[in-house]
Amino acid sequence: MSKDKSPRGLRILVVEDEESFVDALTVGLSREGFLVTVARDGQEAIEAFQSQPFDVVLLDLMLPRVSGLDVCRTIRLSSTVPIIIVSAKGEEVDMVLMLEIGADDYVTKPYRLRELVARIRAVLRRHETTVATPPSESVVEQGPLRLDVDARRCFVDGREVKLRKKEFALMLLLLENPGRVLTRDVLIDRVWGSDYVGDTKTLDVHIKRLRTLIEADPKNPTYITTIRGVGYRLEVKSPSGE
Repeated sequence: MSKDKSPRGLRILVVEDEESFVDALTVGLSREGFLVTVARDGQEAIEAFQSQPFDVVLLDLMLPRVSGLDVCRTIRLSSTVPIIIVSAKGEEVDMVLMLEIGADDYVTKPYRLRELVARIRAVLRRHETTVATPPSESVVEQGPLRLDVDARRCFVDGREVKLRKKEFALMLLLLENPGRVLTRDVLIDRVWGSDYVGDTKTLDVHIKRLRTLIEADPKNPTYITTIRGVGYRLEVKSPSGE
């Protein structure tokens, strides 16, 4: 990807079945310099993504043939391309699910083109930074928690757990700062980027999922503890207290 932060010439796959949105997005995003490809149902989106490269995907949830959630899952099997979910729904359960399946951000309808373009630029910058920045250590370990950074593998008491991209980044940041309280602002800034404009519930969703993966009792965590009103801290002792 070009070091230029502008979207000029970048390819965007717009997956949307409402013609009123399709027309407005195609005109608006083209004026912003994007090369726009439109898919009007989920199956068409999967076929388009598999046939040519894209720099970012704008994905509606409610689609004919194949749902937006299944399209996102399919893309994530082979690619880390930034995905922004578009949803007419505002329920928290939808936001949680979107983040858990690997979406990078979401916007709710109706939205302003200016806000959408800002979100697109932000996820592109974060993706570029993630790809370009090598890890400082190949293995980071605290107590029973171990990350093999080069292989992107996480182990708890020798048992491997599968982490998604943002979960891995959060885990790495916590392991590099054992016993230190990391504020919510610091975690969001370091993992999502200083230009992140999404809901701060995103962080809580990822912490909650991390706990379900590494804690013996996620409702009573012993590794990732909450410091109310401040942030989170990694405790290095094992659940048995040893």
